[in-house]
Amino acid sequence: MSENTPERSTERPKARLPRGFADRAAAELAATRTMTDAIRRTYELWGFEALETPFFEYTDALGKFLPDQDRPNAGVFSLQDDDEQWMSLRYDLTAPLARFVAENWERIPKPYKSYRFGPVFRNEKPGPGRFRQFLQFDADVIGAPSVIADAEMCMMAADTLEALGIPRGDYVIKVNNRKVLDGVMEAIGLGGDDKAGQRLVVLRAIDKLDRLGIEGVRALLGTGRKDESGDFTKGAGLNGGQAENVLRFLGHDVAGGHAEQGSGAALRWLEERVELSETGKQGIAELREISAALQAAGFCDDRVRVDPSVVRGLEYYTGPVYEAELTFEVKDDEGRPIRFGSVGGGGRYDGLIARFRGEPAPATGFSVGVSRLQAALAALGRHGEAPVGPVVVLVMDRDRTGDYLALARTLRDAGIAAEIYLGSSGMKAQMKYADRRSAPIAVIQGSNEKDAGEVTVKDLVQGAEMSKSIDDRSEWIAARPAQVTVKEADLVETVRAMLAAQKG
Repeated sequence: MSENTPERSTERPKARLPRGFADRAAAELAATRTMTDAIRRTYELWGFEALETPFFEYTDALGKFLPDQDRPNAGVFSLQDDDEQWMSLRYDLTAPLARFVAENWERIPKPYKSYRFGPVFRNEKPGPGRFRQFLQFDADVIGAPSVIADAEMCMMAADTLEALGIPRGDYVIKVNNRKVLDGVMEAIGLGGDDKAGQRLVVLRAIDKLDRLGIEGVRALLGTGRKDESGDFTKGAGLNGGQAENVLRFLGHDVAGGHAEQGSGAALRWLEERVELSETGKQGIAELREISAALQAAGFCDDRVRVDPSVVRGLEYYTGPVYEAELTFEVKDDEGRPIRFGSVGGGGRYDGLIARFRGEPAPATGFSVGVSRLQAALAALGRHGEAPVGPVVVLVMDRDRTGDYLALARTLRDAGIAAEIYLGSSGMKAQMKYADRRSAPIAVIQGSNEKDAGEVTVKDLVQGAEMSKSIDDRSEWIAARPAQVTVKEADLVETVRAMLAAQKG
């Protein structure tokens, strides 16, 4: 070997999953498919049509996630293509929709109602329950300026949760309006671009209400808060009057009064107790219009209601915002009560498409966090149907592989999933294989059965149940649980009958 020839490594690569990513096996994929099929059917009932966008977008199309020149991977996974343009894996499903709509504005119907489903990617530090790739299921209406479109999104969100088997009373869709919060900010002197940083600190404080309580938020609105570990978080620096107006917006006044739950009570509280600019008053008028539409359509406060505590974090929301929250409790592994909280949300973003077109394009949308919602359904015992494997045709005589292929073909031609065993092991190992494949049925044909034109069909589901009550091996052999021998011509009919019986 010459001195300039690099040595080849003799080390084998280590099989390891990248941090922040997850493999998903058949059972989880089947549960996801069951859930997303129900979401899709609901969206289509409301008149939405499917759209699929690519995983990659040009990075400048991602708006506020555009990396700077020195940090092309800030928040997104990015690469340069062959003409040195930066491309990034999509961060959400909304920015690609905005690009698609702007690019196809003249040919799509307006309003344009679409839904999208698929993985999104975040180049962020992974942690427990926090992944770099996860699934979202979005629905959006483009070109509808009326807040009735926002009301419809809230109604559809409620219908979606119920279609997934979450009963009324175990969820609520909460609605607010960013204009009301903007009106609060303007009233306390935090309007304008020069106050954007201070406004962001206030938003983050409000977003911690559920976790820290009203006194924790009060501290973060003021000078700051020290947590149990001694770490100090700097506050927004509001004075007493400014902070009290924000807290009243959240339904708490300095005298200890609280806003009652319910859309009507929340709206009256905002109008009577909270100092607002004209922007805020416009937001309340829009909430009243949404509330009236909900009531007229039969979506009362037990399903959808106004709640000022909803503050969506993304900068591009410009009007109504909403969250789907699960209200039931489950126990963790240590028996402690936990709540899933928000499993989806969205709002109005009238400025996003304008980035491409230079003119307003009203839009509102709702996104379901698929993984989080799937975990909630599992907690309710709604895992979806367990995946069923194919019928397995056992290979008893190696010189008759063609016969077994023909049996499997007969089943597939009848629309029944089937395969032959492709390994080299004996019958015991083949039966274990069928069990690991979750096969409902095994088909067995030895040479004597072939000569007689017969085939043995074994119900593996019923057989497993029957064998639990048989302790003696000789009794098991004599009983041959859930096993029948039929003519080859009756194979399809027999298998179909067994599958139907297994489904109950």
